[in-house]
Amino acid sequence: MGPDRDRFMRDADALAWNMEHDPGLRSTIVGVAWLANRPDADVLARRLERATRLAPRFRQRPVATPGRLSTPRWVDCPFDLSLHLRRIEAPEPRTTETVLAVARAEAMTEFDPSRPLWKFTLVEGLAGDRAALVMKVHHSLTDGLGGMQLALLVFETTEDPDLGDEVTEPEVEPTPSALGLAREAGAYSVARVTDAVAAGFRNLGPAATEAVRHPLRTALDTMATVSSLGRFVHPVADTLSPVMTERGLDRHLDLIEVRLDDLKIAGASVGGTLNDAFVASITGGLRRYHEHHGASVDELRVTMPISLRRPEDPLGGNRITLERFVVPVGERDPSARVRITGWRCRAARNEEALPLSDVVAGMLNLLPSSVIGSMLKHVDFLASDVPGVTVPLYLGGARVLGYHAFGPTTGAAFNATLVSYDGVCAIGCTIDTAAVPDPERLMACLREGFDEVLVLAGDFTPAASLVASGHMRADDDRREAERSDPGPLRKMTPRTNSRGSASTVLASR
Repeated sequence: MGPDRDRFMRDADALAWNMEHDPGLRSTIVGVAWLANRPDADVLARRLERATRLAPRFRQRPVATPGRLSTPRWVDCPFDLSLHLRRIEAPEPRTTETVLAVARAEAMTEFDPSRPLWKFTLVEGLAGDRAALVMKVHHSLTDGLGGMQLALLVFETTEDPDLGDEVTEPEVEPTPSALGLAREAGAYSVARVTDAVAAGFRNLGPAATEAVRHPLRTALDTMATVSSLGRFVHPVADTLSPVMTERGLDRHLDLIEVRLDDLKIAGASVGGTLNDAFVASITGGLRRYHEHHGASVDELRVTMPISLRRPEDPLGGNRITLERFVVPVGERDPSARVRITGWRCRAARNEEALPLSDVVAGMLNLLPSSVIGSMLKHVDFLASDVPGVTVPLYLGGARVLGYHAFGPTTGAAFNATLVSYDGVCAIGCTIDTAAVPDPERLMACLREGFDEVLVLAGDFTPAASLVASGHMRADDDRREAERSDPGPLRKMTPRTNSRGSASTVLASR
């Protein structure tokens, strides 16, 4: 019997885990669900227990194989929910800042490698008797879209709590000995090589035939793929920003919200997408930030996660690749900046080496973390756009008023992660305070950058910062009023009162 391949990390997952050796590259994702009231804690615990049975990776921990014979292996460990779920009463001032302080601490704290790589904290007793669920997950467990799929195992789409069907608790397999682990790792690596060789032979005939029939096209395709691989792995010696040059370990977390339809319409008004408008809003803010510091910049380098997830892929895991490319910043015309940004983003998504991204990750895993760090710490910023949920969610009878995600900086000056939820684009910003010692100024500039792009939508709601305004979320009354009168330019996503599946409640771009 061959090795259980699902027990070993994919190369992309292993890359996220191996970067833990450098605290500046720590790959921690923190999510915050803002709740209208205190949820039923017993329902939350029971839904989490059920979710870990449906996604057993959340009951496992990674173990390095002897001599790095393969990627780390996932091993079962006794599961105790109380070690992963805690409840705290919010201290003063019991506002958004209180929750962000908890989220910040989680984002800056490493995981205990002897336990599964996740932790949830329920913060209760916020102003108005509201609550928030702070969710910390390591990137080796999931990417952004996978995280939204997994969230639907915990949250509900109806107000009445539903614990779902009973799920049998998975059996705990004993951790293999060092010798057994070495044997498994060796067998796994041999199987991967064998598969690669077999695939090569299967493709040899068709490839040779194609080369004979179309030699020029084959040569050009090969050169394009090699060139694309070079762009994936080429080192970056300097930041393009003359201002955001330092890197440290302290983080500042902050928020921006804009209406989903406003940002979509702004992008579509110049033939672009929501993602084009999102990135162009960030770069507009960065132009203002640099000007505030007496510097001008034409372009900045961004790292953008690009999803490779397919419908048949299992829940969780990393199905992304990280693309590094430059985007326009000095362009003052928002319509031109959105268009140019769209061209650059689509070129990145069409890279010939994208199907080889896991192979590239395997090559990077062979390098010391210091080398990987030198490639990533000169990236100016990271921008991630995660399609979220189109309908209201609930947790133990409490309505989810908002959902923010704070991605890791992965060596960049800051990370801006957009998650769409129930008609709102929630942008969570994780800021390296060594690179940006005045994060409040950066956030003010980013809000102005969004407003600059949102003007393209015509009538729009200005970007808001929940921290600056001092309250967590728009009231339900205002949300319901907007739904009943959405305005002539906006078509809200149809909603359902029935329990939805991931395919029916997750947004698409």
